[in-house]
Parts: sequence; structure tokens; C-alpha cells
Amino acid sequence: MKLESKVAIVTGGGGGIGRAISLRFASEGASVVVAGPTAEKIAAVEKEIRDAGSRAIAVQTDVADEASVQQMVSAALDKFGQIDVLVNNAGVAGPTALVPNISREEWDHTFAINLTGAFLCAKHALPHMIERQSGCIINITSIAGLQAYAFRSPYCASKWGMIGLTQTLAEEGGRYGITANAIAPGPVRGPRIERVIRNRAEEMKLPFEEVERQYVEPTALKRMVEEKDIAAMALFLASDEGRNITGETLNISAGYRLS
Repeated sequence: MKLESKVAIVTGGGGGIGRAISLRFASEGASVVVAGPTAEKIAAVEKEIRDAGSRAIAVQTDVADEASVQQMVSAALDKFGQIDVLVNNAGVAGPTALVPNISREEWDHTFAINLTGAFLCAKHALPHMIERQSGCIINITSIAGLQAYAFRSPYCASKWGMIGLTQTLAEEGGRYGITANAIAPGPVRGPRIERVIRNRAEEMKLPFEEVERQYVEPTALKRMVEEKDIAAMALFLASDEGRNITGETLNISAGYRLS
């Protein structure tokens, strides 16, 4: 039970990577605050955790809204009395288009959730971690935060920004025993990447299968990663085994490289 007696907040916890992290953390003894914008989805994950005999609460949260984030943090403290781990997983794919065809509203919306949301969650969780002189922040960035990503500029730039935020949080939090790291997934198998590929195929006027190959061929292992792979790394970083890792970006990408 690597997270026994710990309390974790997981944003975007209603599906995909967030659900996988929430379930894995709970299986290792953590009490989990499943946060997300869709009540039905986060309630379903809460039920999965409770049915397995672990503790969880679902908190409907818009990470781009500071008052909503404050309410999430308050709910966690009211229910469990502490916050040990914050996983900033909430994110949106943003538009698929060339820069001249992206609206300011699309740009702002992507940044509001992907980057400003992570900032707001850290801002309001950190005081409690500082008071307890311990804590762990895990930001889910992307392999797109480490290289160019044509047709996806808002997503790419917001994920680059998460890495800068992570390194700053590590520098500021270190003196209080707080670690901060980023996980950069490569293409993750599931409905979300299928939507991304479909949108990209339409924008590039190429067959779906051809664009899908563009996401697999650059990997050394010639496959996409799984949600459970990201959850495994998050568990490692949140546990005592990861206590001396901070300010790092760890790629879980099946060896994704652009030539």
C-alpha cells in the first residue's frame, strides 16, 4: 500500500488518464478526490473506488474558475483533513488548425484549462502542503510540450508552459519538502487520440489510417502507450520511492521521437 494514509486530488478524474490514476492511487491506499466538470463521470469513478473498498469523493470542478478550485480544495480538506498529492491532469485537446485559422477564443480556452487550471490548483493546494512541510505535485503535460506540433499550437504551447510551471514549483516548494514533476505521455490509446487523429486527418485531407501511422511510426516500440502506464509513473512519483525526484519531466511515450 504505497499511498496508505495519503490524500490525493486528481483533476480530470472522470475518464481517461485521470480515471486510471484515481483507481490506481485508491488501490494503493490513498483517499482520492475525483475532480472534474461532468458530475456523472466523476460520480461513476467515485463509485468504482468505493465499491472496491477505498475512500473517495467526487467534486465537480472547473479548473479554469478560481472559486471552483477553492471549493475543490476546501472539500478535500473538509472530508479528509489533508492534501498530500495534487495531480493536474485536467486538459483539453484544443483546435486542430493552422495558426492563422485559430481564434483567440480557442487559444484562450485551451490555456485556461491546460495551464491556468494547473496554476490555480497548485496555488490553492500549496499553502496546506507548506504548512505540513510535505507534498507532491504531478503535472500531466505531453510529448507535445517538448517539440513542435503542427496544427495544434494552443495545445503545444500550453503543454510547454506546464513544464516551466513544474520546474518553478519544484524550485519554490523544495525548501518545504514538496516535490513537483511532470509526466509527458506520448500518444495514449483511447477515444481521445482517435478524435485527435480524426480531426487531423480531416484538416490534412488524408485517410485516418495514414495519420494514425504518423503517431505510431515515430515510436521506438511501434505502439501507443496505455493509460495504466501513466498511472504507474504517477504512483511512483507520489510514493516514497519518488521522494528525491523533483523538477523533472518524465516521458512515457514508447520512445516517441520526430526525425
